[in-house]
Amino acid sequence: MSGTRRVSVVVGGASGLGWATAQALAAAGDTVVVADIDEGGARSRAAELGSPHSGAYVDVTDEGSVEALFARVVDEHGAFQCAVNCAGTSTLSPIVDHDAAEWRRIVDICLNGAFLVLKHAGKRVDDGGALVTLTSLNARQPGTGLGAYCASKAGIVALTEVAALELGPRRVRVNGVAPGLVVTPLTEPAMAIPGVEDEYVENTPLGRSGRPEEIGAAVRYLLSDDAAWITGETLDINGGAHLRRYPDLWSLVVKAMG
Repeated sequence: MSGTRRVSVVVGGASGLGWATAQALAAAGDTVVVADIDEGGARSRAAELGSPHSGAYVDVTDEGSVEALFARVVDEHGAFQCAVNCAGTSTLSPIVDHDAAEWRRIVDICLNGAFLVLKHAGKRVDDGGALVTLTSLNARQPGTGLGAYCASKAGIVALTEVAALELGPRRVRVNGVAPGLVVTPLTEPAMAIPGVEDEYVENTPLGRSGRPEEIGAAVRYLLSDDAAWITGETLDINGGAHLRRYPDLWSLVVKAMG
């Protein structure tokens, strides 16, 4: 790595909150590696950021792919100081009707993927570095039809705390960011259901949904020296939505379908 420019890897960085995070870190002066299962999208996003940023392929459900990503970053840059995992997906189904294969797919991407990124980033990140995983309001607030997603995101909170304990002796900080409603490609299908966004906003004390750049700014803060004494924390960014109730998504879906 040339000079003192920090290298940050953003997994799931080609769209949504990952892209907002990549932009925030690039604006802070980091050299950003945008990694995504959509390799073309990752390279396109890196091109938008310009030199010296780069794009790379990663599949968070494939341990070999995750290991290869971080090994490649070290080969190309000499070291890296930060990594962020933004990869995730969801589905909507009551538990009693949930297809087991679909359950495993959600958990594999959201929770197992978080484990694999922490495992291989944690092995190779510089001492004194920082790792952040995106979790969700659903880590603490259950939603009908979101069993796999809620379970996965709650698991990430505990995983973050364990990783903070284990990596602390190397002064590697490990934190999470838990967004509430932010309109992204992941949440757009739910927002298209009549009543869903209205219920979210009604149950948010600050009376609005979040913006992707607000999540990117929170991640940037947790990776910065200003957060040098914060580890094992999950930062709720939801406009106070955790203080009220979560919308009954499944009932709204059933109503919309007649």
